[in-house]
Amino acid sequence: MKIWEKNIPTNQKIEAFTVGADTYYDMFLAPYDIIGSLAHIKMLRKIQLLEEEEYELLVKELKNIYALIQEEKFEITGNAEDVHSMVEWLLTEKLGSIGKKIHAGRSRNDQVLVDLQLMFRDEIKTIVESIEVLFKQLMSLADQHRDVLMPGYTHLQAAMPSSFGLWFSAYAENLIDDLSVWKSAFTTIDQNPLGSGAGYGTSLPLDRTYTTELLGFKTLAYNVVHAQMGRSRSELFLSYALSATANTLGKLAMDVCLYNSQNFGFIKLDDAFTTGSSIMPHKKNPDVFELVRAKCNRIGQLPGLISGAFGYLPSGYHRDFQLLKESVFPAIAEIKSCLDIVTLALQNITVQVDLMNDARYRLTFSVEVVNHLVNQGVPFREAYQQVAKDIQQGSFTPPLKLDHTHEGSIGNLCLPEIKQKMSEAIQLFDFSYLEKIKKLLG
Repeated sequence: MKIWEKNIPTNQKIEAFTVGADTYYDMFLAPYDIIGSLAHIKMLRKIQLLEEEEYELLVKELKNIYALIQEEKFEITGNAEDVHSMVEWLLTEKLGSIGKKIHAGRSRNDQVLVDLQLMFRDEIKTIVESIEVLFKQLMSLADQHRDVLMPGYTHLQAAMPSSFGLWFSAYAENLIDDLSVWKSAFTTIDQNPLGSGAGYGTSLPLDRTYTTELLGFKTLAYNVVHAQMGRSRSELFLSYALSATANTLGKLAMDVCLYNSQNFGFIKLDDAFTTGSSIMPHKKNPDVFELVRAKCNRIGQLPGLISGAFGYLPSGYHRDFQLLKESVFPAIAEIKSCLDIVTLALQNITVQVDLMNDARYRLTFSVEVVNHLVNQGVPFREAYQQVAKDIQQGSFTPPLKLDHTHEGSIGNLCLPEIKQKMSEAIQLFDFSYLEKIKKLLG
């Protein structure tokens, strides 16, 4: 019998439809369900709803289940429809009526909320660390190729001189912007919903401040209705961060695909990161970056999916929320995969030098000549017309030397300043909650 059944059997088709893929996705939540339960029973002991001996027995069995999860020996089986039911069933099977006491003062609604918040915090930590690794790789390439010029484009037309240093460090600084969105998501998620029950609290004298401390949350989601409304809002804020980083990676992937093509030839991917054609022996396709582009484009749609499908539900719990896992969990896995593969691929990329010696790009230096005249006192519009006339008459001569000095330009990339900016962004994240979790599991 399920923990919510009242001696009325459920139609098997209805059960299959309502459970769906939940047992699969709940396996990701399993370790966090144990962590949340450990905090909950410690609080129940504090408010004297558990005897010391009962508490110790529950702790021992919960840690045994956690060990099974870590060893990948835990399964959601039998009549259990989710991880919460499975854990309670295992405890009851082992401890009898003591196992049944664990659910006092909570609902599966706040159980899944706290599981998700705990999981999302860990996932954000992993993603932030991966972003930092990619940032360092981009900055290394920017420094290594700071003086190698390449064409800069507007409207897909060669426009002005750029550099590989400028190109690589632009994406590095983009990642810093992404971190501001990740920090916002982390702040929203770092609130304890445990004790909100089904969304309307309980008459039991719970100590929610205590579980907040035990689980290392920054603060409480105080209002219990607000806590319940965190379902879909946490996923929505997380989706904004996923989408931001997907935008950065997708744009970078598009650049790489373009610049790696024969018509551009700005960069060369290592052969190990390309694939061939079944009929064209010469082909070396940038499949890795094409897939990154496609995956990131798909992740970029996530905020619209969540806000459109779940954003206009009234307050309170709705079974609709179950489907959020099927969209959010794969997106988290994909952004981590994309970050790792892009970092690896960039460690094996070759930059083509002397690009700007090609006659195709000689006119990209036109603004340099305009600015040279301006420095000599010629009004900008007159200088512009003079250079335009030289181009029309075929007498334009590109300069041999560039002189860019302002902050963030070809000649002054401000790499130390960008590194400092990243350092400050990383320091805004407080991952000290891990120590609280280790103590709870210890």
